[in-house]
Amino acid sequence: MKKFFAVSLLSVAAMSVQAKDIVDTAVGAGSFKTLAAALTAAGLIDTLKGPGPFTVFAPTDDAFAKIPKAQLDALLADKAKLTAVLTYHVVSGKVMAKDVKAGKVKTVQGSELTIATVGGVMVDGAKVTATDIVADNGVIHVIDSVVLPK
Repeated sequence: MKKFFAVSLLSVAAMSVQAKDIVDTAVGAGSFKTLAAALTAAGLIDTLKGPGPFTVFAPTDDAFAKIPKAQLDALLADKAKLTAVLTYHVVSGKVMAKDVKAGKVKTVQGSELTIATVGGVMVDGAKVTATDIVADNGVIHVIDSVVLPK
């Protein structure tokens, strides 16, 4: 009986340990509260919890703070525009830092981001400050500014 009980406990423990998706990984990091709120407002939580894989260029709370409050509030209130801005930060596939190349890359939103690799990696002028934060459905690269589609 003891042996069965121990095996059962191990099975339950193994089942309760789940890999984290992009949303849970970002929320767990603690510096993406505004991004999480924006994803919720845009109705994109389920998408980024989906199978992916996705590469997300994630602006921090400090990056969102660079946007004047009235402008940010207006963006958060406009679901269509907010969705366009947020999906502009997402690329299909899992692109690790070692695989990043200068040039254009198509976003989930449909437009292209411009990647520069001279003097560090830049995404449409936003500096990449941390790379390769791996989630079970993709990867997050942290950026210091919110990037806007043209």
